[in-house]
Amino acid sequence: MSTYSMPITFLSVYAEATKAEIIISLCFFLSFLFSAFVLPRIIIISKRKALYDDPDARKSHIGAIPRLGGLVFIPSILISLSFSTAIRFLLDFPANDKLTGYTLLELLLLAAGSLFLYFVGVKDDLIGVRYRKKFIAQFLVASLFPMSGLYINNLYGMFGIYEVPAMIGIPFTIVMIVFITNAVNLIDGIDGLAAGGALVCFITFGTLYLLREEWIYSMLAFAVVGCLLPFMYYNIFGSVERGTKLFMGDSGSLSLGYLLSFFAVKYTMFVPNEGMDIRCAIIPLSLLFVPVFDALRVMVVRVYHKHPVFLADRNHIHHKCLAAGFTHLQSTVMLVSYTVVTLFVNLGLGELVDLNIILIINILLAVLINHLLDVRIKHKEDAKAISFSNSTGL
Repeated sequence: MSTYSMPITFLSVYAEATKAEIIISLCFFLSFLFSAFVLPRIIIISKRKALYDDPDARKSHIGAIPRLGGLVFIPSILISLSFSTAIRFLLDFPANDKLTGYTLLELLLLAAGSLFLYFVGVKDDLIGVRYRKKFIAQFLVASLFPMSGLYINNLYGMFGIYEVPAMIGIPFTIVMIVFITNAVNLIDGIDGLAAGGALVCFITFGTLYLLREEWIYSMLAFAVVGCLLPFMYYNIFGSVERGTKLFMGDSGSLSLGYLLSFFAVKYTMFVPNEGMDIRCAIIPLSLLFVPVFDALRVMVVRVYHKHPVFLADRNHIHHKCLAAGFTHLQSTVMLVSYTVVTLFVNLGLGELVDLNIILIINILLAVLINHLLDVRIKHKEDAKAISFSNSTGL
């Protein structure tokens, strides 16, 4: 390469990176603006049609609150991504052949699956859907990933397993997609938790794909970030009295869970010519550990006590935080911060120890945190009982 061609090549790469940042920023802002514009109107429609999530013994809120905030998620994402991609093609940036073949197939099937699951969630928010039908829908859309060539084909040494054959990896992937989707749905029990956890995940994946120069996946991730931010404002800081509070409902939580499972499988999938990188397993594991471990723990506890696995209760981690005396916002900040700290600690441990040791450490720490919450809840209940006894003279 000549002396003159080197600066020209550098400028060309820099120009492409700058275009990438502009297009990704455009995608983010379009999604943000659409979400910010539509959400107040969803609140108005919910009030006029009395579409509320009424409180009951299992739920953590007081007062009737609209639960249709998730209606804005998929439209915001698809509109901003489609328009930004069209602009990208018009600018001929970067090589358009990257949007052909398996990448295009992945995105088309992801869009189809997201829309189908989105409408199932909308129906559930409006009139209810039996959990069996929701599971059937989830397995159907989960099967679209392997059709595009996406499946977990390597465990990077977890449980001593590396390469996973397709006949095992494909059904395993489908089950994991359904499990992750439901785990995110189940963690949506207090203000800002599901959205805040998802926000951390999508910012991380968006940044990672930006660094990899796989612009379309970064655009998709930041489109989700854009639509989440306005929703989080209404969800966390909205007032029940003023009628500005909003829940995402199943249309939102199922959509987020499905999109997160896509990024988790996509990032985990081993590509031979890119080499073995344990971070491809550590990052999805760390980002999704809180909802996945919590869902698995709750299922094990229900089986142990011989309760129906799908029977709703108040044994989730966010319910324990509330019972321990923390507010919605404090619980959300703690659990989201825990995810961020877990990510960086696990990445540091990945340079020193085996993936199985990292997994064991994470599980033991999560068990310890749940135990400490149980102890705090017990102390609080004992103090309340003593106070009641003193006040009644018993």
